[in-house]
Amino acid sequence: MSAFPSGETNVLVLQGGGALGSYQAGIYEALAAQGHAVDWVAGISIGAINAALIAGNPPERRVERMRAFWELVSSGVTGAPWFPGERARAAFNEASAGWIATFGVPGFFTPRFPPAGFYPAGAPEALSYYETTPLRATLERFVDFDLINAGPTRLSVGAVNVRTGNFAYFDTRRDRITPEHIMASGALPPGFPPVTIEGEPYWDGGIVSNTPLQYVLDEERGRDLMVFQVDLFSARGAMPRTLIDAAEREKDIRFSSRTRLNTDMSLEIRKAKAATRSLLAKLPPEWLGDPDVEFLRGISHDNVVTIMQLIYRRKAYEGNSKDYEFSRTTMLEHWAAGLDDMRRSLRAPAWHDRRPDASGICVLDLTRAAQD
Repeated sequence: MSAFPSGETNVLVLQGGGALGSYQAGIYEALAAQGHAVDWVAGISIGAINAALIAGNPPERRVERMRAFWELVSSGVTGAPWFPGERARAAFNEASAGWIATFGVPGFFTPRFPPAGFYPAGAPEALSYYETTPLRATLERFVDFDLINAGPTRLSVGAVNVRTGNFAYFDTRRDRITPEHIMASGALPPGFPPVTIEGEPYWDGGIVSNTPLQYVLDEERGRDLMVFQVDLFSARGAMPRTLIDAAEREKDIRFSSRTRLNTDMSLEIRKAKAATRSLLAKLPPEWLGDPDVEFLRGISHDNVVTIMQLIYRRKAYEGNSKDYEFSRTTMLEHWAAGLDDMRRSLRAPAWHDRRPDASGICVLDLTRAAQD
């Protein structure tokens, strides 16, 4: 039996990662099939798009809508590898990525014409290789923004203010979410242009942090949390052997965004809070009304948190272009990988027997041994 109390808030935390994002769709399909309702979904970049597809549709239509979105954006390259084997598959993936870089992704982005260099400095068109007008129409087609803002499912998406460099979260608890908020979260420069919200330009939140995990942990300290943390880049990897390997490894490290650091920091904070509560319990009764004691009592309150980490691990034939290789074949593989990882994690004994440590936190990575 689990030692966790009832009434947990289920949170789905979705990292950015472009074409790798169909892995997150597979994760959600498996969660839904097992009856795990999502109370709150937070995302960055492609994670924000998947988050909007979840929060912006009724539960019975979410997987259908996610599948329709991913079939649309993978419709530019629907062929299959020409020959069996990893070398042929690697060549297919690179050819597919080259096609995407040249012609764009249906329903997502198209090459800017004339190119950015033909526009005067300061013009909005001078800031990106692609334009993302198709994404707005796609979001309006597949996402009910009235439902998002009516809010049975909380939605949070992160972006970066271009002028100030400050990270901002747009949250249905306090903001009215529009297609522009989702587009801003995924506006990775110099590929995509900044998106203006209330007069301020925003870029992809992944520039600062590619995962909303810390935001979720900071925002909710009262209710117990069950966090499904879905990462598309693995912090762990082999030593590079070529320049291309080095570029891929750098991208993995940059966009894995310190997932384990965030959980380690949270653990240390929780230990400090537990020590504070223990100390307060030892104070004499006459000190209990002291303003400093009341302040410490307020900030040392803690909830129980379990974090299940689900991290996509690349295939041997995937290279530095894996986050913009939008072929149908690869999309389906990523989706199937997410489905399998989530199913195996929910079957694992460690999931059913999970217990918080003394600081009230439990971190699980139940697919790592099978994939590393």
